Amino acid sequence: MIRTASAGLVLAAATMATTAATNAATEAAPNAATTAAPTAHAAPATIVQVDGGRIEGTLEDGIRAFKGIPYAAAPVGTLRWQAPQPVQPWTGVRSAGAFGNRCMQLPLYSDMVFRAAGMSEDCLFLNVWAPADATRKKLPVLVYFYGGGLQTGDGSEPRYEGAAMAKAGIVALTVNYRLGVFGFFAHPELTAASPDKASGNYGLLDQSAALRWVKRNIAAFGGDPDQVTIAGESAGSFSVSAQMVMPMSRGLFARAIGESGSILGGRGTTPLARAEEQGTAFARLVEAPTLNDLRALPADRLLEAARMPGAPWFGIVQDGHAIERAPRDTFATGRQARVPLLAGWNSAEQGAAGVLGQDAPTRENFQAALRRLYGNDAAEAARVYDYDVSDAARDLAGDRWIVHGTWKWIDLHAKTAPTWRYYYSRPRPATVDGKPAATGAAHSAEIEYAMNNLAGNPVYRWSDDDRQVSRTLHGYFVNFIQHGDPNGKGLPKWPRVTDPAPNVMRIDVQSGAYDPRDRARFEFHDRQADRQP
Repeated sequence: MIRTASAGLVLAAATMATTAATNAATEAAPNAATTAAPTAHAAPATIVQVDGGRIEGTLEDGIRAFKGIPYAAAPVGTLRWQAPQPVQPWTGVRSAGAFGNRCMQLPLYSDMVFRAAGMSEDCLFLNVWAPADATRKKLPVLVYFYGGGLQTGDGSEPRYEGAAMAKAGIVALTVNYRLGVFGFFAHPELTAASPDKASGNYGLLDQSAALRWVKRNIAAFGGDPDQVTIAGESAGSFSVSAQMVMPMSRGLFARAIGESGSILGGRGTTPLARAEEQGTAFARLVEAPTLNDLRALPADRLLEAARMPGAPWFGIVQDGHAIERAPRDTFATGRQARVPLLAGWNSAEQGAAGVLGQDAPTRENFQAALRRLYGNDAAEAARVYDYDVSDAARDLAGDRWIVHGTWKWIDLHAKTAPTWRYYYSRPRPATVDGKPAATGAAHSAEIEYAMNNLAGNPVYRWSDDDRQVSRTLHGYFVNFIQHGDPNGKGLPKWPRVTDPAPNVMRIDVQSGAYDPRDRARFEFHDRQADRQP
């Protein structure tokens, strides 16, 4: 999996009760175009012409917000499991005051809170936050892809809210993309029918289509189509690394930010032939032998089947089209988009239980786990993880899951373009209902800090120290989005990865560059990857 359930805690009970009710609904799309005329009191800057027609957003606290903008046709009926098609035009002025549907998904992670109108296959919407001053042009742009293991997530989540970025002079977007069986399903019939002889990766193609929408339309919001930064966390970070190798996305972005994850490690990509086998097995599971039968099934039937025992995990496919070759080869030979990259990971992406299970963190138990995981290579693993058992088991669990792939991405890309690496170690504080502070920075813990959205998460007792960390990390992100370099006034100097050590920026209450001396760990996992058949 690209994401674990330990990523965070539920929001306040009242909020989650509302969310649970929404999660239970699989509604028809409530976001069809409205034809009402613009209200008399609307500021002219909130009415914008985009692909398909005019939209009317809202203005609050100096920020214009446009929500639920369709960037492609609804992928329903015969468009299910096809590349995204042009948006259907509407007449009049379409309301852009509420989030569109989230894409079809199971309720997997407790820290996700959705403000979407409902859930539907008709979900290819994006959201834009921009400064109210319509006379300011050529602003840098941030396009953020949500996490959730490519199985869940939505652009309406409060932690991705773009208003704070807009206040910093950035036009910020969140993008919905198809998930799970709807977004990454491969099948021999789909491959045969495709002009590119490929299938799967529809979620990645959605993201690329959204970037083309940005190229054509973002100037209407004051954005510069030549200054687009793509960013994401977890599955969103996997997506960023994927967009960097996709031919159809070349020239659509100028910078990239990755938070915890890439397609260069772990369960990065699946070969097309194997993905087609999984798709055929799934078709048998739902008793739909042909593509027409599969497309005739209700969306909720497919969704429920995805949770059945034996159902495959649908992820990124090395299809020969969107992902032409092994991503590691692409980066190793410098064929990826050579744009500035800022990327890193958190100090506790997984806990020690990811290696030890229910066993106590003793040296004996750790050695037994290494023998189980690595056999004849256990002694080599023991040498590179020869420190406090609790810390070593935690690091090994995170490295195996998501950290090594992120490091490899950074390490290879730094050979071709300016690259900065971070290590985020600020634990979340105690919760308002009395749960103690975390002992490390868990997976996804940095998102609210980076996006300057602490106030949007009422679960935690945010302190002045947390707000200081947010100012630092947010400041680095803003500088990078604006200039392609995280450094700026009032922030500790952040060296490039290629600068002499120390060159890793540790983000915490006291942030600064340091040398973690962790290369031996990652080179061990490189050797393990090379030994795989």
